[in-house]
Amino acid sequence: MGRSQLLLIGLPIFLFCSDLFNLFTPPPPKPPSHRPNHPPHIPHQQPPPVVVPDFPSQKQASGLGGAVGYGNTVEINFCVSCSFKGTAVNMKKMLETAFPGLDVVLANYPPPPPKRLLAKVVPVAQMGVIGMIVAGDRVFPMIGIAHPPAWFNSLRANRFGSMASTWLIGNFLQSYLQSSGAFEVLCNGELVFSKLKEGRFPGEIELRDLISKTLTKPSMVAGSLLK
Repeated sequence: MGRSQLLLIGLPIFLFCSDLFNLFTPPPPKPPSHRPNHPPHIPHQQPPPVVVPDFPSQKQASGLGGAVGYGNTVEINFCVSCSFKGTAVNMKKMLETAFPGLDVVLANYPPPPPKRLLAKVVPVAQMGVIGMIVAGDRVFPMIGIAHPPAWFNSLRANRFGSMASTWLIGNFLQSYLQSSGAFEVLCNGELVFSKLKEGRFPGEIELRDLISKTLTKPSMVAGSLLK
């Protein structure tokens, strides 16, 4: 039997015997686990208390048992066409949070009567000019004018540009005439802030203090308690 045959026969036998030996040999003991040393315990320090300043309105409201807003009404009259609605809504939420039970009413502040009348005339004139540009060549002979004026011919030369300009100018005039620029705040019918007089919007803290001073007047407190 050659060496190669002995190697082919002996190698499998050796591997089989080594597998049997590993199978019946008990596993070695596990090494002791070394736990890391924990750092010394440091007591947790409490942060210093945060002092929240109290506003005068909050102090007065708490002194009246938190019922300073009940039975009272605040009216915010603002210019709707001036895009003041966002500011009015923010003021309404602030007042309802600062004075629980307070009824805050939002309303439009209309412009003066002459401006309102002109605002109704502008759309009629706007449509009349556009109609004249479109069909003026048939309108003038009907009213006895054989030859249209020069301004009509200049408008007809650029028909679409003239109609677009008339539409834009009319919308601008109508928006201007419908705006009042007002932001008026009344508390139980008493005017506490006027943008028309001051020329500016009130700050949130400023308006809160004004409403608080008005609500804590003896006459206002007695009236709200009777309600």
